[in-house]
Amino acid sequence: MRTKKEVSLTINAETIDALESAVLSCNMAKSHVFQEISSLWLKKRTEELMAQGYIEMSEEERRFAETSLTAQAEILL
Repeated sequence: MRTKKEVSLTINAETIDALESAVLSCNMAKSHVFQEISSLWLKKRTEELMAQGYIEMSEEERRFAETSLTAQAEILL
């Protein structure tokens, strides 16, 4: 069973020229470089989404705490 799939990409000329130059200087296959790039992008995107989620959760928790504090103050008065 094949674990890899072939894809076709359309990339602007400047980017592909820079990539081909980097591939030659590092003596790496283009497919390996694209795999690394994809993995790094996916990791970064996941971290960004997690950070956004944590920020939203903290805002929700702050609002809940304010509501609870207000309710407690009303009970005590």
